[in-house]
Amino acid sequence: MSPQQARQRRFIYLASQSPRRRELLAGLGLDVRILNTDIDEQQKAGEVPDAYVQRLAIAKARAGDTQRSGPMAPVLGADTVVVAGDCVMGKPASRDDAVDMLATLSGRSHWVHTGVAVVSAADEAVTTSSTEVWFREISVAERHEYWATGEPVDKAGGYAIQGFGALFVTEIRGSYTGVMGLPLFETARLLQEFGYKFPGI
Repeated sequence: MSPQQARQRRFIYLASQSPRRRELLAGLGLDVRILNTDIDEQQKAGEVPDAYVQRLAIAKARAGDTQRSGPMAPVLGADTVVVAGDCVMGKPASRDDAVDMLATLSGRSHWVHTGVAVVSAADEAVTTSSTEVWFREISVAERHEYWATGEPVDKAGGYAIQGFGALFVTEIRGSYTGVMGLPLFETARLLQEFGYKFPGI
């Protein structure tokens, strides 16, 4: 790998407006440039959640690949959904939607599926992280109070595990950062396929 390639492998494009994903990638020592993509995020009939988030993640990365300018570095896309029974939850559309989501999640377990895709000029790859999360009972008053914090607005399932939403969580089995929106273990392994190097792996 040439010095120029080595420098580029500390740089990545992120096809997401999520500050959490940007912070998580920066925590891996990457220089992150944000790309604003707009794709159809409607779930297809009969599409299972892990296939759904994989499809959206790679669609976002591909859309970002057409927008990048500057270093010829790969584009990373990601998407997260929360699933409780047959209910698939993205970001809440309103306060009532967020409160209803918390009512559905209250006192039970749910799954958080996050798809991660990387697209370069020569190749593309995608992976999924699935994590089970348990919530305590959440009262009606707490649901409304939580909405007032502003946290649920742009979060799948209407909560942020890295914020006040952690106060609802009694147990987690899987990837904490996957619930945040970017599973770092899976992401680092994926980026290794594109020449990125990280300590210890």
